[in-house]
Amino acid sequence: MNTAGHPEATARRGLELTPFRGLRYDPDRVGSLAAVTSPPYDVVVRPDGLHQLQDSDPYNIVRLILPQAGTPSARNEQAAETLRRWLSEGVLTADTEPGLYVYEQHDGDGMLQRGIIGALLVTEPSEGLVLPHEDVMPHVVADRAALMRATSANLEPLLLTYRGNGTAAEATAVIERTVERPPLFSTTTEDGFSHRLWSITNPADLARVQSDLTRHQALIADGHHRWATYRRLRAEHASPSPWDYGLVLLVDTARYPLRVRAIHRLLHDVAVPDALAALDGHFRVRRLEVPLPEALETLADTACAGNAYLLAGDGTFHLVDHPEPALLDRTVPTDRPAAWRTLDATVLHATLLAHIWHVPEDDPTRIAYIHDTAATVRKAERDGGTAVLMHPVREDVVRDLARQGVTMPRKSTSFGPKPASGLVLRALDL
Repeated sequence: MNTAGHPEATARRGLELTPFRGLRYDPDRVGSLAAVTSPPYDVVVRPDGLHQLQDSDPYNIVRLILPQAGTPSARNEQAAETLRRWLSEGVLTADTEPGLYVYEQHDGDGMLQRGIIGALLVTEPSEGLVLPHEDVMPHVVADRAALMRATSANLEPLLLTYRGNGTAAEATAVIERTVERPPLFSTTTEDGFSHRLWSITNPADLARVQSDLTRHQALIADGHHRWATYRRLRAEHASPSPWDYGLVLLVDTARYPLRVRAIHRLLHDVAVPDALAALDGHFRVRRLEVPLPEALETLADTACAGNAYLLAGDGTFHLVDHPEPALLDRTVPTDRPAAWRTLDATVLHATLLAHIWHVPEDDPTRIAYIHDTAATVRKAERDGGTAVLMHPVREDVVRDLARQGVTMPRKSTSFGPKPASGLVLRALDL
């Protein structure tokens, strides 16, 4: 385990994953398990995707993770009341004994991901056990914390990765033996991914998994705001308490590599002509009269040579690259490694957003962060804004920076596939 930059980690016992009594939908009480699932709260494209999920089934998990009401307090109380009602009606039921859960996702393109869902002891970044690689937005952490307080539940697992030795040993051996048994359920969602879940309750298997994880540190692949929320809520409660732990999915990416994709930006009140005009003399701009897939290929080729972005929203694509070196010298902080200073996300936030377009990165009325590329373009064209399409960062760059204790600009990466929300929940009072 590489603990460079985190000497404290060597004094700790490593990742501590504990069993819990999962809350799961009763398949006899819902239309289908696929119909009650949702992408993670921050991946749902709003309002279109939110409305579609709400309409798909009256018990869709989006009614808990993204409740709709007039005020934040009303939204959180609504989620708490909905959860209480679903529990009393038996829509959600708790498993009879604590366990860890093996979760599998696969699609028709050969993507296979397997990991273990459990309650992980919450630690601070300085301990070097769970490494963040992105900054967080305080208002999002406050929002998630209020929802978790109101519901007294972890409603969806965040995604953590660790690096095993690439063989079917220890935790992986338990996983691969477990998937030979019939699953608790199997379902296929609209995106074409099949999902299966098993429970691990055998004491020897639990001990083997837990022992293996004590030798590893984890990288937050998806869920920085929820991990920061876990840390805040743990600090609010006297230890020991259920708030010492948070719901996670741990994936060994040496065995099951993830995909790394970009998260795009939507500038709500900046039209494409205005965004382009502000770039004059500072970046090279080329118009691309090609469909989205070809535009993204051009972006990928260009990004290999330096910072590059695609702007969209006016019916075509504009390739933005070759930033003026003197501009970068003036706007990009110099107190961090070169690998950080040259990130597309760093230049976007420090130079384009802050200096050229004057768009605050944490103001949701001015900017949105959207995972779906085509949806970002559609919303920009419909609303008269500007889509800023990004090229993804390699996983090794992310992990190396995290091990140095250097966080990337917020919403820099999208690891996937992400765990579907609604397959297993954790109530803190069970």
